[in-house]
Amino acid sequence: MRLRPDLLEGLPGIATNLLADRLRDLEASGVVERRLAAEGNVVEYALTPWGTELRQPIESLIRWSTPLMTRGPEGDSFRSEWLALAVPALLDTRVTIRDSATVGLEIGDPSLLLRATRSGFEVGPHDGGDHDATVRAEPAYVLALAAGALTLDDARALGVVEIEGDEAVVRTVFAA
Repeated sequence: MRLRPDLLEGLPGIATNLLADRLRDLEASGVVERRLAAEGNVVEYALTPWGTELRQPIESLIRWSTPLMTRGPEGDSFRSEWLALAVPALLDTRVTIRDSATVGLEIGDPSLLLRATRSGFEVGPHDGGDHDATVRAEPAYVLALAAGALTLDDARALGVVEIEGDEAVVRTVFAA
């Protein structure tokens, strides 16, 4: 059996034996469970119910580390999909949405889609469908907007953010 390729790709530079050891430890501790993927002889890992309880402390760490994240990766490896956890964690504590909204985030490849609803925020791969607006910026500026460390007006004045579509939706989502 082999691991799903996206797991290895998502952890650049990790040795496969080290990853296998860590996954075995997490499985033995009850944090993850191993499953056979639908596509044959491939193993995938999923959080157990107890493992999903890690979301709250991880989101707290994300909020705590905002000053470090908004400086940017400074040569570190970075993948745009990593924002799928950080942006909702930052927005959930400071922004309340009355109506649903969707904002495309063009911060690299792949493009992401931010969905905002009354129940919270979710970021995932862009599905190619319609959305209310698009924000183009470096990931560090999107994080700064989500954290409230940078206002949309300041970001536009600095020329670090471009908006296409309904700017009012973007202002609602990234409210200061």
